[in-house]
Amino acid sequence: MNEFNAPAIDWAAVSPVLVVLGAGVLGVLVEAFVPARARRTVQLVLSLAALAGAVLAVGLLWESVHANPRLVVRDSYDLTPFGLAIQGIIAVLAFLAVLVMADRPGGQDAFAPTAAAVPGSRYEEEARRAGLQQTEIYPLALFSTGGMLLFAATDDLVVLFIALEVLSLPLYVLCATARRRRLLSQEAAFKYFLLGAFASALTVFGIALLYGYAGSVHLPAIADALSGRGDSPLQGLHVLAITGIVLVTGGLLFKVGAAPFHTWTPDVYQGAPTPVTGFMAACTKAAAVGALVRVLFYLGKGFDAATRHEVQVLLWAVAIATMAIGTIVAAVQTDIKRLLAYSSIAHAGFILVALVGFDDAGAGAVLFYLLAYGLATVGAFAAVTLVRERLTGAGEDSVILGEATHLSQWAGIGRKAPWLTAAFALFMLSMAGIPLTAGFVAKFGVFSAAVGAGAWPLALLGVLASAISVFFYARIIVLMVLTPAPDAAHDGTGNESQHGAGHDATREPVSAGQGTATLASAGTATGTATGTAAGTATGTAAGTATQVRPATRAVVTVMTGWGPAAVVVAVCAIGVVLLGVLPATVLDLAAGAVKFVP
Repeated sequence: MNEFNAPAIDWAAVSPVLVVLGAGVLGVLVEAFVPARARRTVQLVLSLAALAGAVLAVGLLWESVHANPRLVVRDSYDLTPFGLAIQGIIAVLAFLAVLVMADRPGGQDAFAPTAAAVPGSRYEEEARRAGLQQTEIYPLALFSTGGMLLFAATDDLVVLFIALEVLSLPLYVLCATARRRRLLSQEAAFKYFLLGAFASALTVFGIALLYGYAGSVHLPAIADALSGRGDSPLQGLHVLAITGIVLVTGGLLFKVGAAPFHTWTPDVYQGAPTPVTGFMAACTKAAAVGALVRVLFYLGKGFDAATRHEVQVLLWAVAIATMAIGTIVAAVQTDIKRLLAYSSIAHAGFILVALVGFDDAGAGAVLFYLLAYGLATVGAFAAVTLVRERLTGAGEDSVILGEATHLSQWAGIGRKAPWLTAAFALFMLSMAGIPLTAGFVAKFGVFSAAVGAGAWPLALLGVLASAISVFFYARIIVLMVLTPAPDAAHDGTGNESQHGAGHDATREPVSAGQGTATLASAGTATGTATGTAAGTATGTAAGTATQVRPATRAVVTVMTGWGPAAVVVAVCAIGVVLLGVLPATVLDLAAGAVKFVP
């Protein structure tokens, strides 16, 4: 009879993951036992404390791990400087993303009071009037972050698959929790779930093939089998190993958002609550890239010349297709969130450019790129949450609506919020790779790594794609700064008049052909604002008109004040500038973190 021998676990080594997952469990208990009036505050403090604790744990482990990388938990958890660096980036970006989730512009957060309710139903209406809050998002975000931390720190393919599901399942739920545009949010979550399940199936099938080939699910053992050093039961079946590697890589590329697995990205980024979109765009990409680097670099040590060439051809094709699709399609987008989604796809291609050489220079460049891109992305989506639609009428209080995401609505906001415009322009310039920003240093690093590996044609294509991307980034800046707001309400001096929380600029009333904007305020019934040429808005609930607001108009307003989202915008802007002007310290840390083989 076999006896179970409990593994010896170095609890300090896995503390970043344990802190976050443990806080997620406590968050579930908070939902059950803490009174509703204090629940949101407790959840927010717990989440931020856990993520800050994860960052602190990474810092405390850094010196010892850098001197002595090691395997723990029966060789399933790979404690290396590279894994710790990825975990630190994820924890920092998740901390900022949770702050954006906590923001409440106009007195409301971005999440529906009852995410499972049928949009427009009486149940949803009553929940809104009762002032219910969706505080479950905080433990869900913690569970997803815990999965991300584990995802990039294991060389066991079974544990990697478990981490993939732990990070994915909460995201499927979070994508469906938007307070406004509920149907779009639920559609996005459903698409993400279906395509994510397909990608998970590819991953687990690839793991099965690699296990059949090598007789092990540990990456070092599989690498030994590929090199002929291991005792592989099916060592002669080279095609089996290649097929398994392609399937596992495909599952990871889905999370990275690379072509041809990118199709979920625009719809999900647009439909999910904007704070969740920022969380996904920065943290999930960092975790997926970390896992991809680990898998490719571990297995790359066992590749012969033919296998290495085959995998490099695959990476070249994926990188070229990803950069081309991301840059070309982004140039014709009219929604700011979809534009940032295709921008995210393009950046996935730039990251893949650094990996074709399977060398330390590429791994170090990827670490810096993930931090630079993550700060710009979280800051950009935080800024999007502050640009809102508002319904105003003669003799009535204004009603704050959802985000103003159509590009035409961003015209002229430079006059209403110069500081926000400057920060958002800085994020766009960084994504474009303009000098003196973090994005320039990051792109220079990945392209230099490709050139050093002999892939200069790929680096050249990356430079061309980056040059094309300048067009749509600059278009946004021109729109914000140089384009006047349509039908702006001007005073005698030519400046926009101010209303309430910020400056307003009217735009064309939303027509039935253009779309709808959800009306929502505390104690106010949900409806659909449909503007006519005469400027009349009609609220509807479940398809039946319930209220008519005469002489109303939809305007664009920027939420002023120093709420959590505004603080995140400022912090990310400072980070982008510092990484662009003084990158030496972070570059040295990235160069020292590329050791990930014990």
